[in-house]
Amino acid sequence: MKKLLLLFLCLVSMSFRAQTLELQTFATGFSNPVAITHAGDERLFVVQRSGAIRIVNTNGSINSTPFLSLTSSTVLSGGERGLLGLAFHPDYATNGYFYVNYTRAGDGATVVARYAVSSANENIADNSSGQVILTISQPFNNHNGGSLVFGPDGYLYIGMGDGGSGGDPQNFGQNINSLLGKMLRIDVDVASGYGIPSDNPFVGIAGADEIWAVGMRNPWKFSFDSVTGDLWIADVGQNAREELNKVTSPLTAGLNFGWRCYEANLPYDTSGCLPASNYTMPVSNYNLGNGYCSITGGFVYRGSTYPNMQGKYFFSDYCANRIGWVNNNGGTITWTTSFNGNFVSFGEDISGELYVVGISNGTISRLVDSSLSVTDFEKSGLTLYPNPASDFFTIKNTNQLSLKQVLIYDITGKIVKTQPLENVESTTISTSNLTAGMYFVTVEERNGNRLQTKLLVD
Repeated sequence: MKKLLLLFLCLVSMSFRAQTLELQTFATGFSNPVAITHAGDERLFVVQRSGAIRIVNTNGSINSTPFLSLTSSTVLSGGERGLLGLAFHPDYATNGYFYVNYTRAGDGATVVARYAVSSANENIADNSSGQVILTISQPFNNHNGGSLVFGPDGYLYIGMGDGGSGGDPQNFGQNINSLLGKMLRIDVDVASGYGIPSDNPFVGIAGADEIWAVGMRNPWKFSFDSVTGDLWIADVGQNAREELNKVTSPLTAGLNFGWRCYEANLPYDTSGCLPASNYTMPVSNYNLGNGYCSITGGFVYRGSTYPNMQGKYFFSDYCANRIGWVNNNGGTITWTTSFNGNFVSFGEDISGELYVVGISNGTISRLVDSSLSVTDFEKSGLTLYPNPASDFFTIKNTNQLSLKQVLIYDITGKIVKTQPLENVESTTISTSNLTAGMYFVTVEERNGNRLQTKLLVD
């Protein structure tokens, strides 16, 4: 807490540096959370490894009834197994379909299944609606992959690890007849099960039709840039390197990311392999060791609250508990100092703001740029006074922005007060329930844009 306060109080430059990125606690109390996403609205959906999906509201509160509850008779949970992925159909608002990736109880196979939301309650799924569409046998208990993401093309992309045995001795990553160690792409908009996109690379020739790309070790998290459509894949390394791969839009099918021939851009086991020029090498990578152990992929920031973060790709390392970022073309990685939580996933909300999931502390945190200044707030025509405030403060809206609400956060990132904002020139807000100290005031416009400034209560 002391560190956060000092960072917010210090003078900062306009450049975006490691010490300006902080985490703001958004919601707590989850049990082994492993993924977070949205369904095209303001709610966030958090996947718990044991089989539940929880809904988080805009104020950080968690619905008491899970959205979906899969029991131990369906899901085998523990380690790298469990309910691992969630993706909402692009037409979810119309058809109510969503897809999950879980480890099947009994044999440990990977299952991709479709479920539907309840027709009577948008906050509860129909547990009886489950339809298995894809099953993949797993030879070991790790490197299951687990992420599901719909691409800009409307197809469902599935990240599959190499099956788990150290070094991929069965060479699943390069075996085009195996679905392990691959990026898969399927068409779920068919009458039953799934279809194969006609431009998947092995359609009509030797190789599994579901494969979109080969040579993955364990693509635990991947995402599409919501503006450009570029695909970013974080592939967990063996014992030397962690890697970030980028496929620029328009996406190219049939790429080979190298494993097990290469670990990132280093030769690993090149017996029977092609020359290095035949493989797609990562745009960034880093050494294992010195506290770093496993990459967790994230997102390119496309929100509007923090201009300095715009266009940068954010990710983390599970053991180092640091957030890293690279520019849009990859290259040099910048790291924060260490946080807590063992980060296993990132997510973005409907407005493009980013969140990170801590599995060990069960916490969802927002990524914030702590260099955001009062000047940015005032440039938009907003004024906050008096500051410091004793009993109340006023927000003046001189540019007649279309405002939605004001949120007040304490120094730990907890929301301590919310109040709707009308489209009037000024609004007075009471601080009588706030103890003396530093707070952060976020004004949210109706278009999703957020502006933030600091407030002292005396």
